[in-house]
Amino acid sequence: MIIPVRCFTCGKVVGSAYEAYQKRVKAGEKAEKVLDSLGLERYCCRRMILANAELVDDALPFG
Repeated sequence: MIIPVRCFTCGKVVGSAYEAYQKRVKAGEKAEKVLDSLGLERYCCRRMILANAELVDDALPFG
């Protein structure tokens, strides 16, 4: 999993929130509430978490 450590736009640290976000959303919480509680209130920071595509597993067989 390659998640950016900081938001590209504002520079806030977002990488540490990704695992907590994944666990809580899989547990059934709404994504909006999870992002708010993790302190990701700006849409640029939310984008970093929501738009992340895990492509590492797809690329490993070609390495």
